[in-house]
Amino acid sequence: MNASPVLLHELLDRAAERAPAATALSTTEASLTYGEFARASVRLAGLLHERGVRAGDRVVVSAADGLGTALLVFAVSRLGAVFSVLHAEVRGGPLEHVLRDCEPVLLVCDDTDAGRTARDHGVAFRHLADLVRDALDDRRPAPAAPADPGTLAVDPVCLIYTSGTTALPKAVVSTHQQVLFAASAIHACLAYRADDIVFCPLPLSFDYGLYQLYLAALGGARLHLATAAEAGPPLLRHLEETGATVLPGVPSVTDRLAWLVRRSPGALRQLRLLTNTGAALAESTLSALRQALPRLRVQVMYGLTECKRAAIMPPDGDLEHPGSCGYPLPGTAIHVIDDEGRPLPPGEIGQLVVRGPHVMAGYWRRPELDAERFPRVDGLFPELRTGDYGWLDDEGFLYFSGRRDDLYKERGFRISATEVEAAAHRVAGVTSAAVLPPAGRRGAVLVVVGDDITSDAVREQMRRHLEPFKIPRRCVRTDALPTNGNGKVDRKKLAALVESAGNPTLSAK
Repeated sequence: MNASPVLLHELLDRAAERAPAATALSTTEASLTYGEFARASVRLAGLLHERGVRAGDRVVVSAADGLGTALLVFAVSRLGAVFSVLHAEVRGGPLEHVLRDCEPVLLVCDDTDAGRTARDHGVAFRHLADLVRDALDDRRPAPAAPADPGTLAVDPVCLIYTSGTTALPKAVVSTHQQVLFAASAIHACLAYRADDIVFCPLPLSFDYGLYQLYLAALGGARLHLATAAEAGPPLLRHLEETGATVLPGVPSVTDRLAWLVRRSPGALRQLRLLTNTGAALAESTLSALRQALPRLRVQVMYGLTECKRAAIMPPDGDLEHPGSCGYPLPGTAIHVIDDEGRPLPPGEIGQLVVRGPHVMAGYWRRPELDAERFPRVDGLFPELRTGDYGWLDDEGFLYFSGRRDDLYKERGFRISATEVEAAAHRVAGVTSAAVLPPAGRRGAVLVVVGDDITSDAVREQMRRHLEPFKIPRRCVRTDALPTNGNGKVDRKKLAALVESAGNPTLSAK
């Protein structure tokens, strides 16, 4: 079969046909070749079908086992069903919300208490380890899945739950067609290779992590599914041991890597590509990495769950276009509008609008949000009003100013937390920074991580990069910024730290 994949699981099947003996997935405890991966996903599809999963049904998985989760993703696709990958720590109220919202026929998990929650909501439960064991056992006959469940490219295959600041998580609906277009367009920019080893420190519940499965299959690369512990202090050692050539990172991981390589000259000579999304990287981080790893190429990106990826910078393009987060994906478009929806010329800041076949199908059972974020427009492809703000230059490169929830007003001025954080990162000695917008009677607070610099000095030096009225009046130092399961700054935990009186790990030094 040489035709392009039409359904998600065909992505894996093509990779298995090209190189069945090549390693597809690895963890510290196990690995699978592409041939084994494809065969096991077929067996797992049969096992799920035996347990009542049919085309259009929803299957939720929440487990720490990345290899098992990857198998389930492609097995569910083979049935024409829809999968939703939740973080392994989603339990209690958040899990109950998902079970009520998408009404799955099955929860696959590694936690018996979660199984009880599922049964209380009338949802069947299976341990992921049991399913994976049976799927990998070639000696035992497995029930067959239907040869043709009647799935179309425009049918949903995935629900990705994304949370807002004030509402319960909502699910973004992705069809086979949209996922495959997005993955192919991203791969055209990143070009993973058959000799690559992609070290993924991100959970598959994070769409950035999930898409590493698809990108690796497109390039025939090996994907190493790392644990949170592997991405911590021993990150450098694990990158060396796995022979990693590609690292999809977020700022918390990349900042740690820069700190480690500064202290280990000669390390990671094989690492050729670093990608970044989620937030801007500090210039000091990029400089340290390039100095220590001259072979390394960096590609910064911008995207949202609702369109997966919108823009990607060419390798090291940030050196020629500082501050930009890239150029629109092949076959897509980005334009900027004002508050009345009128297009704005290059150089003017407004709301970013993304258009193309990678724009997802909308939200699960949220017609009012669909009308707001995915307005009907003339043309072949859907449009996404991102709620993010930025501008385009004359060459079409995108510059991100701030997310809808990132902009706040203080002292009569409209301020972008992203812009303030970027200015803090430019201060020598600051390794990480985050802004808490005003809340109640509390004004905006800047929280920084850094050595040998006081909070007053940070604020003073920021005046070189930012108008004084944009600099928060309060700046505090901490040893580390709390992060969530995706490696992004957890602002709720950070706010709790700031508000807690006398916290020994946070002080205004």
